[in-house]
Amino acid sequence: MIQFEQLTKRFKRHTVLDNIDLNIGVGDRVALIGSNGAGKTTLIRCLLGEYTFDGSVTVGGISPRDARREVLKHIGFVPQLPPPLRMPVGQLINFAASLCDSDPAQMEGVIERMGLDPARIRKQPFVKLSGGQKQKLLIGIALGRESDILIMDEPAANLDPEARHVFFSLLAEKQEHSAMIISSHRLDEVAALVNRVIEMDQGKVVLDDHVADDVDIDSNLHCRIELKRPEPAFNKAVGDWGFSSASDGTVWQGIVAGPDRLRFIGFISRYTALLKSISMDEESR
Repeated sequence: MIQFEQLTKRFKRHTVLDNIDLNIGVGDRVALIGSNGAGKTTLIRCLLGEYTFDGSVTVGGISPRDARREVLKHIGFVPQLPPPLRMPVGQLINFAASLCDSDPAQMEGVIERMGLDPARIRKQPFVKLSGGQKQKLLIGIALGRESDILIMDEPAANLDPEARHVFFSLLAEKQEHSAMIISSHRLDEVAALVNRVIEMDQGKVVLDDHVADDVDIDSNLHCRIELKRPEPAFNKAVGDWGFSSASDGTVWQGIVAGPDRLRFIGFISRYTALLKSISMDEESR
């Protein structure tokens, strides 16, 4: 579906992409990882037809430079940094739908699933929304359309746990019929979402590895945490994850999205000295 052949991109004398050869097909869920300056964003921009380059990039045999509008109809894109658009939200939804011949009502339905009310914010300028609202809106626009390819740059960075649940469910609905590229600085943020890892360093692919594909993106972890004593700081932090306590604050229960397991364990590790017991039982939705 997506093919990079001897892709090279230079800015003046600096080589940002150095002879990249990659093939990404339907069903591939790729973690594109690497430090700042590794070439991840430049690779994505070449795929979106934003840059000229040496070598070739094709999507379904079509060059995004030669037929950008046709290629972009098949791509849902979630950028890391929301664009500084001043147009009202309703106008943005209609504009995005017109570019890919999609139904704006379908986009609005996904935006509602992400926890936003499109009717309530329709007249607000996009640039005035909070970071989380912008992210939810952009995800709704990208996933609320018929697309063969999803390209996402740190897509869940500004999402609350409940919105992350919904986001993972939306990805699960598309995983069998699309190719996904999820760019991130850290593999542990996206490890449970992907079945292939591509690592870049100094403009080169230094790792291209297929990983276990037995993770259920749509799974939940039912968690129970017991503390040695109540702790106000922990109460607030675990409450942000949607956990609740029916006791004196020493026993907490809640649900964590399966792909967030490493992120949640990292959070819990900060309170190791307080833990008396913890259980996490997986259950598919």
